[in-house]
Amino acid sequence: MSAKHVEAIVESGTERFIPLNKLKKSPNNARKTPHSEVSIEAYAASIAAKGILQNLVVEPELDADGAATGFYFVTIGEGRRLAQLLRVKRKEIKKTEPVRCVIDTTNDAFEISLDENVTRENMKPADQFEAFKKLAEERGYGAEEIAARFGVTPHVVRQRLRLGAVSPKLMQIYRDGDLALDQLMAFAITDDHARQEAAYERLSYNRDASTIRRMLTETHVAATDRRAIFVGAEKYTEVGGTILRDLFTEDRGGYFEDVALLDMLVMAKLGREADSVMEAEGWKWAQVFLDYPHSHGLRRIYPQAVELSAEDQAALDAVQAEFTSLTEQHESDEELPDEVDARFGELEAEIERLEAKRRAYDPADIARCGALVILNHDGTVRIERGFVRAEDEKQEPETHDVSGEGEGGDAVKDDGGTGPDGAGDERLDGENEDADDGKPLSDILIRDLTAHRTLGLRLALSEQPEVAIVAVTHALSAQIFYRGADVHVLDIRPTATYLASHADGIEDTKAGKAWADRHARWAAQMPRDVSGLWTFIMELDHDSRMALFAHCVALTVNALKLPTERKPRAMATADRLAEAVSLDMTAHWVPTARTYFGRVTKPHILAAVREAVSIEAADRMADMKKQDMAEAAEQLLVATGWLPALMRTPGAAQERAEPPQAGAVTRTSSDAYSVAAE
Repeated sequence: MSAKHVEAIVESGTERFIPLNKLKKSPNNARKTPHSEVSIEAYAASIAAKGILQNLVVEPELDADGAATGFYFVTIGEGRRLAQLLRVKRKEIKKTEPVRCVIDTTNDAFEISLDENVTRENMKPADQFEAFKKLAEERGYGAEEIAARFGVTPHVVRQRLRLGAVSPKLMQIYRDGDLALDQLMAFAITDDHARQEAAYERLSYNRDASTIRRMLTETHVAATDRRAIFVGAEKYTEVGGTILRDLFTEDRGGYFEDVALLDMLVMAKLGREADSVMEAEGWKWAQVFLDYPHSHGLRRIYPQAVELSAEDQAALDAVQAEFTSLTEQHESDEELPDEVDARFGELEAEIERLEAKRRAYDPADIARCGALVILNHDGTVRIERGFVRAEDEKQEPETHDVSGEGEGGDAVKDDGGTGPDGAGDERLDGENEDADDGKPLSDILIRDLTAHRTLGLRLALSEQPEVAIVAVTHALSAQIFYRGADVHVLDIRPTATYLASHADGIEDTKAGKAWADRHARWAAQMPRDVSGLWTFIMELDHDSRMALFAHCVALTVNALKLPTERKPRAMATADRLAEAVSLDMTAHWVPTARTYFGRVTKPHILAAVREAVSIEAADRMADMKKQDMAEAAEQLLVATGWLPALMRTPGAAQERAEPPQAGAVTRTSSDAYSVAAE
């Protein structure tokens, strides 16, 4: 019998402590995929805390002649061997550290290696969750200590402890296979078992994790909410507020649980902002609102053009001169140095600050007007100035102010005017007509005469389109810029739908600000007295008059598609209008995770990527989580000019849907907007 066989008979099945540096990876190991760094770290932590709990199985290494070399191949336990080598590298143990092994030269090495990896069942996740909970509650281990003993991160331990706190009823449902792990994780957002179970009872066919999470946080405020951003988590928790955290998803700061407390803090902070505006700027009053009060019913005064002071003009000239000089110095640079780019930013900000001084409120208006202090959609403060309350309106007889207050009052005192008594056409028999001198005409006669005059005006106006443009512009302007002014003679009434009630934050977009600025510029040019409006419009040059006309007409555009309305023909007309004005919505709106991708389903996101980029790109994203997919889609589509079907102009839809060619220069949305704004 050979020496090899003798050794096999003697040693097979026996235990032996073998120095670590005498152990090698077996060429017969069935596992070909290397152990991950995470798993090796976990093995090392476990061994450091508890030692090697399961023996390694080894076989002697033999040379070409069948003689033992003194080294051993690790058939079972390669992960533990690597973990010990990691500990050697960290100088926790020596390379000669003895490792308890079982010698096996009887079984086929490859087969028992395969058996080790196949014929075993991992611990059920539910059991693991509850075991971690037991370590924490009965042995007092913290997340960091448990993490160290089992080779996982403290965050993973906290996640498992949170899952261990899920209602036993739901945990059993999970064990029975009627709940998926991601659904169980969604329930764990709160440790209130009653709420968890109530939410489960409310579930219908849709048991998506996001639905569960939404049900459990529907009475809370997300940390991304504008109110939470405005107040801040630190201030909220400082006064006793609590924040609910989701350990399993990117909760972006959690959920503020005490909504009443949060709202109180919001209004208090807005109140301080209002006090500050009144004190710093001198307004008579300032009122706070969570949302812009579109139905405020107040007339608004805008700042008027004023000359810059000599000091400000000199400062503006100096800044503009430096800006021009810097531009000339670097006009050939492909990329600006950081310090030059920063200086350009400073100069632009200073020019904007000084240019803003060209418009100012009359001190008398400030003394009788107020400001609205509003919480913006992004958690910042928005201040709208120049509103006049009814009690602060100037009472000037026979003079019309910008609001038209008092317009159309008791009587017009000219010929043909009506008197306060509204006398009829009937007269007493034998009445002396000479005695009626100076009395108003009867209502019936006035209606008769003015009907004929109206017909005459219609005929004459129909033959003079230029004057018709003036009349329409006057009618629209009077109602748009002079609240309550009834001076227009055309029965044309503009209806403006407030878009902010349909799209949060729309007023703070580039397009929203451009519209507000344009409206403010026209408002500032309007005569203070509405009676001077006709003359103002008549004296405008043709281009300016048409620009005012277009602005007033544009305010009445309503292409909203609401679930309660069915207006297919109106929507078709909106498409024709978009074609007529060559509307390119890429100049005003870009699909992002916040504005679009985070608000549609995953199939919608993938369809957009397929259309704008490629089928392959969509396939690569198919297994992503919803939030990750939305953010990835934003990055992929940012320069493609892709738009959802509802945003497209029909004639340009096909062209926009085509992906940009390689090497092509793609204009960004901001560039496109700048061109449009010019």
